[in-house]
Amino acid sequence: MPPAATPVPAPDREGARGGPRRARDPRLLAPAVAGLLTAAVFVLATALARSHPLGPYTRNVVDLGQQYLPYHAYWRAFLLGDTHGDAFLNWNSGFGAGFLGDIGTYLSSPFSLLVVLFPADRPELALYVITALKIAAAGAAMAALLIRLRPAGRTGGPWPLAALLGAAYALSGWTLNHGASVPMWLDGLIAFPLLCLVAEWARAGRRPVLGPSVVALAWTANFYTAYMATLGAALFLAVRLCTTGPGGSTEADPETTAEAGSAVGAGTPAAGSAVPKATARWRLGVLLRAGWTVGLGVGLAAPLVLVVFSGTKYADPTPETVFAPASWAELFGRFLPATADVDTPALFIGTPALLLALTLPFNRAVAPRVRIAWTALTVLVTLSLQWGPTHLLWHAGASPNGNPYRQTFVLCGLLLIAAWLSAAPGVPRPAALLAATALLGALALAGRTSADIDAWSHPAAAAALLLALAALLLAARTGRSAASRVLPVAAAVALLAAQAGEAVVSGMRTERQQRADVAWAPRIGPWQRAVAAEVARADAWPAHRTDPGPLPGGNEPLLLGGEGADAYSSLTTENTSRTLDSLGFGHYAKGRHPETLDNPVTDAIFSVGARIRSEPTGPVRQDAAPHGTATTTTTPVPPLVTVHPARNATVDPEDSAFRNQELLLGSSVYALPAVHRAGTTLTARCPAGSEVWFWAPDYHGTAALAGGAPADYDGRPPAVRAPMRALGTVPPGGEVRVRLVPERTPTLPRQSVGCLDRARLAAAVTRLTATGATRVTTTGHGLTAELPPGSTGVAVVAVPRATGWRCAAGEAEPVSARSHRGLLAVPLDGRATRVSCSFRPPGVRLGAAVGGAALLALLATALLARRTRSGSHPGRQEFTDRPREARSSGQDADYAARRTGA
Repeated sequence: MPPAATPVPAPDREGARGGPRRARDPRLLAPAVAGLLTAAVFVLATALARSHPLGPYTRNVVDLGQQYLPYHAYWRAFLLGDTHGDAFLNWNSGFGAGFLGDIGTYLSSPFSLLVVLFPADRPELALYVITALKIAAAGAAMAALLIRLRPAGRTGGPWPLAALLGAAYALSGWTLNHGASVPMWLDGLIAFPLLCLVAEWARAGRRPVLGPSVVALAWTANFYTAYMATLGAALFLAVRLCTTGPGGSTEADPETTAEAGSAVGAGTPAAGSAVPKATARWRLGVLLRAGWTVGLGVGLAAPLVLVVFSGTKYADPTPETVFAPASWAELFGRFLPATADVDTPALFIGTPALLLALTLPFNRAVAPRVRIAWTALTVLVTLSLQWGPTHLLWHAGASPNGNPYRQTFVLCGLLLIAAWLSAAPGVPRPAALLAATALLGALALAGRTSADIDAWSHPAAAAALLLALAALLLAARTGRSAASRVLPVAAAVALLAAQAGEAVVSGMRTERQQRADVAWAPRIGPWQRAVAAEVARADAWPAHRTDPGPLPGGNEPLLLGGEGADAYSSLTTENTSRTLDSLGFGHYAKGRHPETLDNPVTDAIFSVGARIRSEPTGPVRQDAAPHGTATTTTTPVPPLVTVHPARNATVDPEDSAFRNQELLLGSSVYALPAVHRAGTTLTARCPAGSEVWFWAPDYHGTAALAGGAPADYDGRPPAVRAPMRALGTVPPGGEVRVRLVPERTPTLPRQSVGCLDRARLAAAVTRLTATGATRVTTTGHGLTAELPPGSTGVAVVAVPRATGWRCAAGEAEPVSARSHRGLLAVPLDGRATRVSCSFRPPGVRLGAAVGGAALLALLATALLARRTRSGSHPGRQEFTDRPREARSSGQDADYAARRTGA
């Protein structure tokens, strides 16, 4: 950091025209160095945590392994044309699920396209590189913003400090604790500083086309966090309008400017270069430009955003969550390094950066209105984290299930902007540093009782604080010592060591804590590859489905191939979840993660003709890729489209899952005995030789047939629903005795035991095959089936009915698909020999219309801006043609100030 009295050098003439010194432009240096520093620290933290791909331990914690990894593996196959579906429909998951909404939710970031550069069996490496690049891009974006927020009376600020603070933003506790394991949120981390730059362009009346394009890119990449970033950028713009004039630098009275200059030696504006005063009319114009920019950008993103928004209306609803704020001790404790918790705000930005931010209220070198406005903003945003109405505002009106502080990255960004505004004019004076150190100590003291404090938290923070203070003292002495060339380097090295070293420790400890405290999935290894190979050999879509079976993690059909029931998406439809629940399938994530069911009746219903069964050959561990075996079992099943009599087609999810299976199959295949319960023992009578199935979705414990092996049940309502399981064969006497070993008081359905007759099932399959489709063909988002002549009743397509499906019989016009007990249905009148169905995501037509209108409006804006530049400012070209020396002088100072501050 240069000393306060060191003048900022004038722009180099040779570099101004793109010559050899162009690379020394601080507007390029700061983002480049910030990105490189961010990537280096993140990779080093991963290596020290011994996490894959830089160590043996899995990084696949919670949804990283269950959602984002499988989706990126499928995205690679999709981009290379190796999937059954297209952008509208994913045939692999959930027996057929909409895909465009999932693209907009998980995969629409430009960084996700990089998966095609990696081998198919290395999706973990691809996702790690994408994550690291996103975090580095966020650091670069913040540095680019900071270097453009010039202090009063200066043409810029120290680019090394901008780079360091940019890296601090990208390596905040929010990133290390949340963003790194939820990569789609990292696009919001990038979006916040970019949208603040868009706000600066709107304030300066510049970039009328690039501004909406940046907004559109942010909202397309991840509209959820982009919404939060947009709110944060709006707050940023509001404060900038209160503290700056049209020229871009801080608007201040002459007395204030003189005081600031005398305090730190900063230069003051040259005579004749006074910043134009901000007026109400000017501020209104800025707000209108900003609103128009955001409106255009969101409109351009509408083709994806409206599909996701529409999908949420039909998604399986999660239980309503009532926001409960974290205690203040927990909140203050999260400013410290090496803290991790999904239920408290991750506020760590590094002790040196926080120290600089806390100097702002006490730094007399900064104009009073800047100190007051930015201090008030950061305090109010901090309070907004803890208040219910503002909590809902940050989260678009819906309190999230889990991780209630997803907007924290905005506060981290505001704190780092405050640090820049305080330190960019020069090293804060000792009084400000002393006051900030005391305030930092008070925060640490207030958070001492937080359960999130790690053994490394206080030592790392103390070491970083001492190094930071030493660096600032060295920087303050620069220019007054014979070692004036050595001290700046020593100061920079000390500050870098403090900030980066603390971030490395925090990243390392956070990864280790997550592995110990939350659910995880193993690394991809020989076991998954063996299953994928079996799936590839058995796959015969659309003649029948191939289910890869359950493995630790989830979304196996996306990761390994096949066409199973398993699907984990925020947009899993309510009908899919309720239909599968009613048939005895299990689920996780409160219904949005249906899991596969190894049951011959549901295999017949959904045409699962090949099923992969696999087992690990050793313990599944965090520090090794698992090995396992995989075998394929093939079974005759009906085609994807079958014909049934036209009957009442409702599903009663509270009824017996066995009875619901029979109703969809169209045949009675179970014996459903009366079940008697005596303590933890269930008794019933069934035909000898039939298969005993036990269904208890809310039961947590084990169940075993007398003399048989116990089966595990993991029901934990409402989050987890246990699937039905086979317990064994009914003994010759016909008596069924089921022994329960519950871990909590068991809740059982009325019909918990069913006894399957395999001969009846085989007869039902033969009948459905004979009367079902003779040929089925599929396209990316459609299906056509040829039926036997004279078919009457209803053609049932083994796909859960979702809004967006349209079907037709024969040559009739397609209409919204009907439902047969939760599946697609097409009425038949005996004349049609063909049925067809196609899927169009809800919201796609409206989104396309809005996007098209926004594109036309953007083109009109571009034309208008071009005409305005060429017709209304004839002198601007004259200014541009002047020598560089004249443009850098006091002549046309107002225009020069606008160019520098934009």
